[in-house]
Amino acid sequence: MNRDPGENDFRMDQRDLYREETFTDRRVGTVRRLTPVTAAGAPDAARKVVYLGQTQLLTPMGALPLTFEIDAGSLEEAIEKFGASAQRAAEQTIDELRELRREAASSIVIPEAGAGGLGGPRGGGKIQIP
Repeated sequence: MNRDPGENDFRMDQRDLYREETFTDRRVGTVRRLTPVTAAGAPDAARKVVYLGQTQLLTPMGALPLTFEIDAGSLEEAIEKFGASAQRAAEQTIDELRELRREAASSIVIPEAGAGGLGGPRGGGKIQIP
């Protein structure tokens, strides 16, 4: 079905509904337990419960929110695995930020001398950002 790219589709998927419960220690983070349910709100035993962790990574530019899945079969196990899962998410986020920084740095083009950069025909040596 072709749709206008500017057209939003806000319909919920009745086959992928979850009841959400939130648990926090009010210090480090939050664990969200997503229990699958049917469209009638009854538990859906055919799908597994999902645990999500949420915390913040403090950076020189401020707090960066982290949300990550915790591979666990119970709330107790999710709480036990929270720290290691948060650490992996933080490392992955830092790696992604470094890669974005590298990509941004490599997109800076320095024209050859006399190649007509930003300052007219003799603008060589000036940095041009595409």
